[in-house]
Amino acid sequence: MRSTGHPYFIDHNLLPNHKLFSTFHGGNLATRSRNGNNDPSIAANPVILEDQVAALRGSNMVKANPDNNAVLKVFMYDLPPEFHFELLDWKPEGKGVWPDIRTKVPEYPGGLNLQHSIEYWLTLDLLASEFADPSIARSAIRVHNSSVADVVFVPFFSSLSYNRYSRLKPHQKGSTNKLLQQKLVKFLVAQEEWKRSGGRDHIVLAHHPNSLLDARMKLWPATFILSDFGRYPPNVANVDKDVIAPYKHVIRTFVNDSSDFDSRPTLLYFQGAIYRKDGGFARQELFYLLKDEKDVHFSFGTVLKDGIRRATQGMHSSKFCLNIAGDTPSSNRLFDAIASHCVPVIISDDIELPYEDVLDYSEFCVFVRTSDAVKEKFLINLIRSIGRDDWTRMWARLKEVENLFEFQYPSKEGDAVQMIWQAVARKVPAIRMKIHKSRRFSRYNPLRNRKPRSLSIPINFSK
Repeated sequence: MRSTGHPYFIDHNLLPNHKLFSTFHGGNLATRSRNGNNDPSIAANPVILEDQVAALRGSNMVKANPDNNAVLKVFMYDLPPEFHFELLDWKPEGKGVWPDIRTKVPEYPGGLNLQHSIEYWLTLDLLASEFADPSIARSAIRVHNSSVADVVFVPFFSSLSYNRYSRLKPHQKGSTNKLLQQKLVKFLVAQEEWKRSGGRDHIVLAHHPNSLLDARMKLWPATFILSDFGRYPPNVANVDKDVIAPYKHVIRTFVNDSSDFDSRPTLLYFQGAIYRKDGGFARQELFYLLKDEKDVHFSFGTVLKDGIRRATQGMHSSKFCLNIAGDTPSSNRLFDAIASHCVPVIISDDIELPYEDVLDYSEFCVFVRTSDAVKEKFLINLIRSIGRDDWTRMWARLKEVENLFEFQYPSKEGDAVQMIWQAVARKVPAIRMKIHKSRRFSRYNPLRNRKPRSLSIPINFSK
């Protein structure tokens, strides 16, 4: 579960780079078990040896983008199953901690649980990277020696832990979710990998806004993968340090979409919770401004009672779909709109968007400041002013970019899993610089001897 040695980072030549794809080709790679012996009960999956990775690169068996000759090398902790797949009711056999994904992949619960399932897809992708499958594109591969890794991945299914285990059970003093966070922090700060970097090269997932609520203040040096920064003080999470990942859309993808401007009868669509706290006051204001407008659908809705099917039909038949800030700056509604090829109208002043350093959202989204949107007639007049040609151009662009937001297993070239790994790779030089700076005075103040420091929430910050 731990390795020794100093971290070594690959030199990424082109940053930012939005096509960091690599593929394994041919060859039956030599394998070893995780504990160094040949016990199949312990080693369900073969692993790629680090020296083989180097050899493969040298022989061009790993074909990378010519602008960047390396994939992201990821060391993943073999955390006990209670932190990941056991939360999906999977039970390990023997001493192994991972499911044998060659025979069966544990299923993730459906409904709204799916929208924050990012940790599940990334973990599956790392496990799959240990097989020499030429049909799978690779932006990241798992390595078993942390000294050659770019980053250290923490496979805790924090969103699922919050969704399923945050309520107290009878006779519990603390929830299972809180207990797992306490165990995670205790485990991480004891590892040599964490001590060497102070946690700066660790990747921690907390996509649900309420996930990792207790541990985040202790794990703040790590790079978080989040949905937004709405419930994080800026000294804990920010756009410079962390990665924003898309939600997994829950409505059905619009396959073989041949619709056009005239065949989508609804001009503007919104269905969801109308009365929200925090920054979501605009939803209520807009409801009263738009509820009597013709060809506008603005109503309350949930996933219950066939809600997903009705939302799918509504978005597929609408030209524009509203994405308004709610309790937090982001929502799954944006990614449902993209999957529906319904041009998103984003009214959320503090929203941060996935891969925006390499993707221009203005090509397929309409952005409106909240202060403008709540002015009488401003929003509806703006939307009505967008004609057929402009809408068609944005609609066509949505069809081009939709795959960038698709989560799937096995992962495919250019999908959300690969894009997230590439976003992480673009953080590596900054991570490396922080680690190097932290070692300036290590001769008499060694980093490994410092106790982890928990940050306090700023006085003016409210969740």
